[in-house]
Amino acid sequence: MKVIASSLRKGNIVEKDGKLYVILTAENIHPGKGTPVTQLDMRRISDGVKVSERYRTTEQVERAYVEDRDYNYLYSDGEGHHFMNPENYEQIAVPDDVMGDQAIWLQENMVCTISVHDGVPVAIQIPARVVLEITETEPTVKGQTASSSYKPAMLSNGARTMVPPHIGAGTRVVIMTEDSSYVERAKD
Repeated sequence: MKVIASSLRKGNIVEKDGKLYVILTAENIHPGKGTPVTQLDMRRISDGVKVSERYRTTEQVERAYVEDRDYNYLYSDGEGHHFMNPENYEQIAVPDDVMGDQAIWLQENMVCTISVHDGVPVAIQIPARVVLEITETEPTVKGQTASSSYKPAMLSNGARTMVPPHIGAGTRVVIMTEDSSYVERAKD
């Protein structure tokens, strides 16, 4: 299916020269003079090679037919990250190179959207926010609450983030998975 280059987004799959590419970043650039272009950073699915391409925003690009379906996360092992389709209980393994650095955010029974092309998982979208517990952080310094300074903290999954001074160890917080930034204290 042909689409115009400016409509492509992160996570879309495109076909170029008979090979499939997953889009890592898509940026529309409008210079003051000249024609606007779309800058795409892509990873070739077959071998993981990263490619950078520029298209005029009105240029047609072949978008591959990919089936997006929700799967529940089960576990990870040497073969990859295992997910189950909640409708027919079919399991699928997503390799590390497709999962990328998002693997650290996976939690049991988390619902993720996996893009499948010809039975092979090619891309995955995890939820934008996760709830995790702070395992360790610096103690609160009295009188420091007025300033908007953040302190480093270690999360229960091993990731690091910056949290406000009033957050202590044992507190459950909401974290953005895209940039591991603190959002708020968890409501539960």
